[in-house]
Amino acid sequence: MHKTEFYPAAQNDSRRLLVVMHGLGDSVAGYRWVPVMIRLPWLNCLLLNAPDPYFGGFSWYDFAGDAAPGIARSRKMLFEVLDQYRAKGFPTEETVVSGFSQGCLMTWEAGLKYPHRFARLVGISGYVFQHDKLELSPVAKEQRFLITHGRFDQLIPYSDVKEQIQFLKRLGLQIEWREFDKAHTIAGEEELAVIREFIERTAK
Repeated sequence: MHKTEFYPAAQNDSRRLLVVMHGLGDSVAGYRWVPVMIRLPWLNCLLLNAPDPYFGGFSWYDFAGDAAPGIARSRKMLFEVLDQYRAKGFPTEETVVSGFSQGCLMTWEAGLKYPHRFARLVGISGYVFQHDKLELSPVAKEQRFLITHGRFDQLIPYSDVKEQIQFLKRLGLQIEWREFDKAHTIAGEEELAVIREFIERTAK
């Protein structure tokens, strides 16, 4: 299994889990702030490292060449981790999957193709791979997504992603779309507050 870091919830008996996937060239080290900053005492956090070395960090797939083989391999690896945590007593319906940039694409892969319903899915500053050729799981239209993007994103154009979201909504997917005046980054507490509120709804 590839590198993971687990941060237990302050509430010892909690089975609720947040899975976090980083972006291109980053690692779990870049997201160790999440368990503290998300400020939800009932939420366990699992940080996942992508498999491929990339200029001092890691990547989930080859963005410059043929992305498909890497995405398929990383999706299989992600599903194995999700299966392992199901077996450890973390129900999928109490699990939130999230990711930034390449991690957002992997979040989409989980939400659209994993055969079990999640509590929520949060995708930040990413896109859907081959959105017009999707093979959806039987539960894909039951999944609830929060997708955020920056109007000034210089790497993944805002207009392209907004078109994808409109296309996916027409397919019947449940997507909450939030725009921020930001570049290719996370917009601090402003964006975290939106994500936190979205996740908090799973506990009600």
